Amino acid sequence: MSSKLLRGTFILTLGTFISKFLGLFYVIPFYAIVKDHGTALYNFSYVPYTIFISIATAGVPLAVSKFISKYNALGEYKIGRKLFKSGLAVMLASGILSFLVLYFSAPLLADIMIDDQQVAKVESGENVKATPEGEEVTEADVTTVIRAVSFALIIVPFMSLIRGFFQGHQSMGPSAVSQVVEQVVRIVFLLAGAYIVYNILGGSLVAAVSVATFAAFVGALGSLAVLIWYWYKRKPHLDKLLEQDKGTMDISLREMYKEIIIYAAPFIFVGIANPLFQFIDQLTFTNAMMSIGHLKEEAVAAFSVLNFQTHKLVIIPVSLATAFSLTLVPSITKAFVENDRKSLNRQLDQTFQVLLYLTVPAVVGLSLLAEPIFTVFYENKPLGTEVLQTYAPVAILFSLFAVTAAILQGINEQRFTILSLLVGLLVKLTLNIPLIKLYETQGAVLATALGYTAAILINMYVIRKYAKYPMRFVIRRIFLIGLFSAAMFIGTYIVYQGVLLILSPEAKLQALVITAICAVAGAAIYFYLGYRSNLINLLFGERVNRLLRKLRLPF
Repeated sequence: MSSKLLRGTFILTLGTFISKFLGLFYVIPFYAIVKDHGTALYNFSYVPYTIFISIATAGVPLAVSKFISKYNALGEYKIGRKLFKSGLAVMLASGILSFLVLYFSAPLLADIMIDDQQVAKVESGENVKATPEGEEVTEADVTTVIRAVSFALIIVPFMSLIRGFFQGHQSMGPSAVSQVVEQVVRIVFLLAGAYIVYNILGGSLVAAVSVATFAAFVGALGSLAVLIWYWYKRKPHLDKLLEQDKGTMDISLREMYKEIIIYAAPFIFVGIANPLFQFIDQLTFTNAMMSIGHLKEEAVAAFSVLNFQTHKLVIIPVSLATAFSLTLVPSITKAFVENDRKSLNRQLDQTFQVLLYLTVPAVVGLSLLAEPIFTVFYENKPLGTEVLQTYAPVAILFSLFAVTAAILQGINEQRFTILSLLVGLLVKLTLNIPLIKLYETQGAVLATALGYTAAILINMYVIRKYAKYPMRFVIRRIFLIGLFSAAMFIGTYIVYQGVLLILSPEAKLQALVITAICAVAGAAIYFYLGYRSNLINLLFGERVNRLLRKLRLPF
């Protein structure tokens, strides 16, 4: 791999990481401004928006970059430019169409999510639980915030094509910088706008959250401005490439878009998996909770804990572990194409081991320290602690689905990703309401876990059958990782109980100190066991020893 490509990949990965990091930690001040009902209202709009964006753009940058890179390598530079020019019009049209569909379907979506007739029915009943203090969320409120976020759909698909064009020319800087700028502009506008509207101007919660969701449009404008600047800066170089065009191939637009769709389809289905599971909760959760006697305010607060607050925390180990393990997928593709079974099995072993080695201890720590971690990000809340303890292990399933889906693409069996996702969603949809009625908020978590488990089992069966992959070695390593994680849990639990003698997880600053102390203790125990057993070296190579020598750690 060339140094230019390595540098570009690093820049793009760094930009993505910074963007995700910012996207995680803005929830702390945002929750302080709008609390449970505000974050629930925000999520009612953002999940449908995420699904629309995923369908409209997921895989477009990668698909376009792959297409352009392929024909650039053949010296057919005009083909890539032809796609770019026509693609801008197509993506702008699809963006406007997506905006119109989401904008005008907002009342229907709100009616399904917040059934005011169900609310009236429950509130007139006898077995109604206490109502927490807070503003009431209505269908009109949800409609307003969905419409506020829908404007971003006009720009984002158009913008994603420009990112893919630059990436196809091995220029990762524009995508990385535009991602970071988009996130910074969005978060600054979101926090400042929500605070000014709600706390200074005395506006309603709906107005504040509408400004927060509209921030997606403002952030997209910032990102588009960066990309346009890069375009004018680099256009002379790109035009020189056109002068070197061989002109030996002529591909119709129909053939172009057929190829793009084939490239992008697998990424679309993986990208919308998590939002679709969340969307099922949005459609069923509040009404199911009200049907067993909870008032709407209580159901909405619980929904916020489930689909916004704890979900944001659970995604942390997923993002890190998946990023590491997915870097091995290209080598899986190469081994499969070359029919090198020994290398393929080794790469699959490595991928699953890296994924589980990083995810399992993170999940164990998140479950154990659920109370102080939830307090640091939001506030001390028993329901938040309970849901996070249950939800944290589901992060392993999120990671496994993403990685197994990527492996299916690597072995050219991506069509099964559609089947596994549909089966998983069917399981979730079938079990969600019954389990919520039995176990309330925890029931929704259990339904998600069962849905993902079904999808992963299908993916693993396909991998085993078509890649002829024996899982014996990985199963043994899973057992070893489980032992190390159990030892880490015991050690961290002892430290946690000791720290609780002098500090309280109910106060934010003290909760932060508790989390830091226990996280360091747990990481040290896990790393030491991995190093002494040589598992770290087997997974990550000599890079670990070089790092230890630089840090001069006594291992």
